[in-house]
Amino acid sequence: ETDSSRAPETGGMATELFNKQQTIQLRHRHIGPSCKVFFSKDPLKIIRAQGQYMYDENDTKFLDCINNVAHVGHSHPDVVQAAVRQMELLNTNSRFLHDNLVQYAKQLTATLSPKLSVCYFVNSGSEANDLALRLARQYTGHQDIITLDHAYHGHLTSLIDISPYKFRELPSGGQKEFVHVAPSPDIYRGRYREDHPDPASAYAGEVNLLIQEAQKKGRKMAAFIAESMQSCGGQIIPPPGYFQKVAQYVHNVGGVFIADEVQVGFGRVGKHFWAFQLQGGDFVPDIITMGKPIGNGHPMSCVVTTKEIAEAFGASGLEYFNTFGGNPVSCAIGLAVLNIIEKEDLCGNASKVGNYLIDLLKELQAKHQLIGDIRGVGLFIGVDLVKDREKRTPAMAEAQYIIYRLKEQNILLSADGPHRNVLKFKPPMCFSMENAKFAVEKIDGILTDLEKGTRVGVPNEESKSVANGLPLTHSGSKRKLPQASVSELNSSRVDELRNIEALQSEETADENSNHYNRDLCGQQQSSYRSEHGAVSCKRIRT
Repeated sequence: ETDSSRAPETGGMATELFNKQQTIQLRHRHIGPSCKVFFSKDPLKIIRAQGQYMYDENDTKFLDCINNVAHVGHSHPDVVQAAVRQMELLNTNSRFLHDNLVQYAKQLTATLSPKLSVCYFVNSGSEANDLALRLARQYTGHQDIITLDHAYHGHLTSLIDISPYKFRELPSGGQKEFVHVAPSPDIYRGRYREDHPDPASAYAGEVNLLIQEAQKKGRKMAAFIAESMQSCGGQIIPPPGYFQKVAQYVHNVGGVFIADEVQVGFGRVGKHFWAFQLQGGDFVPDIITMGKPIGNGHPMSCVVTTKEIAEAFGASGLEYFNTFGGNPVSCAIGLAVLNIIEKEDLCGNASKVGNYLIDLLKELQAKHQLIGDIRGVGLFIGVDLVKDREKRTPAMAEAQYIIYRLKEQNILLSADGPHRNVLKFKPPMCFSMENAKFAVEKIDGILTDLEKGTRVGVPNEESKSVANGLPLTHSGSKRKLPQASVSELNSSRVDELRNIEALQSEETADENSNHYNRDLCGQQQSSYRSEHGAVSCKRIRT
């Protein structure tokens, strides 16, 4: 059932205003050129979705492995009904009393430490992170921010300033004097790896060194901000204890700790409701930001903080008012999402299906040497592709090739990370074990096709033996893997990879007319080179 490419007869067809070509033409005419689409030569026109499936204008069904916004499943009837019921009654701003607002705040904060009890409702993850910076700076009286390398916190000017994922793509380099960039706590590619006796302390020590150097220049820290698990940075899971140590260093100089849960909150990690809780029960941030999954596609977000920080913010004398934040319809939707997570045990499903998916991917890792590392918790999983396991050389073009091949087989997956070589799974939380098996089988077939052209792979006799121990999961289980390089692709495989270049060629063809400006878009290009040509890889954030 999961590998069918057609919608069920009962699904019906959504109404189209224009055919696909007309839609493309109108988009080119009226939508800014820096607003990119997936699969630019043949973009998908999605007209409806249900659960973990999306359907195009021909009613072809695609398995959605990337949409962490549709958290409880696309078009969940409980969410739709909650929105309609409240919209029929009232939608207004939070200057009027309404039970939905306080009920939602009460239910949301019940998932957190009692220390985190005050909510500010806004409309997007970017807006939440911008407000978090304001809270931190007002409370501390300081200006400077520590962020992690490869971090992404939003599209507002204040957030591009603290997002190396974006500002490093600017022509000037973009780093402001009040921004301090600490190494990403990546134990696979970073400075301190899986063989280090205490990577959490080592990476936290780097933050402390940054603080000390900044203080010598008279700088004062307002906050350290981090995604609880980096998504754009390549599905990076900080080692346990890292946040506690960083928080201690930051608190010692009067700063606060901001946990960005926009991508990974609301039970995605399975065993906990919030990803920062993976660090241990003794860690509580000073400010938490939430977004994407909070409204299952409805534009809403939230900042939660302590009473002390909220009171300091209020003491500025400026009223904080948000026209749409915390409106009755948004709160009704937020309540529906929380109730569905509990009623359908989606945290339990994330653990069960996520563990199964990781096990399946481990089996692929033993079989295909393009897979260098598998890391993940719950339904947040990264597959790091490499050309050489010992050198950990990123397999960039191969990752893009796999994404395009999966699209042809009705599976939507994306790649990210600094090198665009990490396949990332962050599907709706209703993703099933059958879905996981189906996706992995297709990836297996694509990798097998690639390796037929390269004549490399994990030899049968070495599938269970050791040569280079690499971490397979955050919990530390390891399987040792053979050391061998992925050779150049033969001509038939390069011909297929060239198709990716053709699919993306229209983006570069119009650079002189500013149709594609990767500096302004915050996108970067790299390529896989061989004697047969190059395959371009461009970055689109998901």
